Amino acid sequence: MRKITLITALLCCKLVYAQQKPNIVIIISDDHAFQAISSYGSKLTQTPNIDRIARSGVTFNKAYVTNSICGPSRAVILTGLYSHKNGFKDNETSHFDHGQDNFAKHLQAGGYQTAWIGKLHLGNKPQGFDYYSILPDQGQYYNPDFIGMDGKTVHKEGYVTNLIEDASEQWLDNRDPSKPFCLVIGHKATHRTWLPDTADMGKFDKVKFTLPKNFYDNYVNREAAKVQDMTIDKTMLMGYDLKMLSYSKNGEGSVNRMNLAQRARFDAYYKPIEADLKSRNLTGKALVEWKYERYMRDYLSTAASLDRNIGRTLDYLDKHNLTKNTIVIYLSDQGFYLGEHGWFDKRFMYEESFRTPMVMSYPGVIKPGSKSGAFVMNLDIAPTLLDAAKLKVPQAMQGKSMLPLFQTKKVAFRDAMFYHYYENGEHSVSPHFGVRTERYKLIRFYKRVNTWELYDLKNDPSEENNLYGKKGYAGIVAQLKGKLNKLIDQYSDQDAKSIMAEL
Repeated sequence: MRKITLITALLCCKLVYAQQKPNIVIIISDDHAFQAISSYGSKLTQTPNIDRIARSGVTFNKAYVTNSICGPSRAVILTGLYSHKNGFKDNETSHFDHGQDNFAKHLQAGGYQTAWIGKLHLGNKPQGFDYYSILPDQGQYYNPDFIGMDGKTVHKEGYVTNLIEDASEQWLDNRDPSKPFCLVIGHKATHRTWLPDTADMGKFDKVKFTLPKNFYDNYVNREAAKVQDMTIDKTMLMGYDLKMLSYSKNGEGSVNRMNLAQRARFDAYYKPIEADLKSRNLTGKALVEWKYERYMRDYLSTAASLDRNIGRTLDYLDKHNLTKNTIVIYLSDQGFYLGEHGWFDKRFMYEESFRTPMVMSYPGVIKPGSKSGAFVMNLDIAPTLLDAAKLKVPQAMQGKSMLPLFQTKKVAFRDAMFYHYYENGEHSVSPHFGVRTERYKLIRFYKRVNTWELYDLKNDPSEENNLYGKKGYAGIVAQLKGKLNKLIDQYSDQDAKSIMAEL
């Protein structure tokens, strides 16, 4: 009898210990623009479940990334290090070393049960996770494959966003309840080609979308913007992006993976649209604006499933009495263009891609409905999680814990942010680095073009008026270059340092 009592007491102690450590759920989407989230004031759509996280916690109104591209952003989130430190600078030439330190390894060593499910895009053998089931590379929207811990590929029937949520809930069902957990849910949505769930096709067909004011931007005095290849006009493909399949020999990969029922629903929706397009014989601006409307309808319909499945995650936590002791963070791997400057995609240090949505709930620590104007970055996720778990934050991590922002006493956080984009291939965006302060942004482009750009974000929030070299701004440029050099030294970016030394 005494033995049974002792065992019961030990089990209770383990469960109490687990509850002292907060559980963690991180939901990472792909290319989800803050302009498409209602808690950020979007008039394009409603995102009630992302809003639930915001209402129960904090909306970061000034959250940014260090390098606006998919794989590098996840590498930064994992490691708490800039791209030049974690070694994954771009998607085209970099290889991520999973042997290096990451937050999951510390949580695991600190008693957490850890899992990554869905898109990772950093190779297929992550470390620090007790369990993983990940999409190969970018993954597919329909009937995707998943790679498990045994290295084997498993084919699953269904829509990827739903399947990732199903797998996440299954892992939660089977976890060890005596341990705190950290679950990373990596969604493919809303990555190109914005292919909605069949249930959401046509969801926005009655909405008339207004063109962004700078949709027909002429890129005056912005050399890097002139040479990019990411316009809705010239780069967005009829067959691939907009599902007008007769315009392409091969169509779109995810469409080709559909089963008969899925394809029947796809054809029933898209074929009449294609027939109507051909009957109208559009050209010039009329055709460009038609492409913009189709893009927005597909993009937002794809995001609808994302938000719905985030709601499923939150409902699961509520149903299993986990909400009160679980940190939930939702963020995108970077921002995205929804027609601003005439673009889709990301990469540039301009606000739409540099800035990312991020909301976070932490019951008992973050006051519900909070708004933060602090400069926070995806770099800060790793140290924040370790701080919350009461684990030592490695000195090598370059981010900062965000938890002091929610203490009664106000704290200084950042007065400037450093950014560096390296890729010199797809979409012809010139590599660049720069600094953003509360009012100004200074950018140095190199390789493809060699220019500087300066923006006054107070008077020019859409970043159309490059002030670099103009009369009256020499003092501001000098101050910003000084701040930029300090950040380059602080983060030990030797590539940027050598480029600055050439001036």
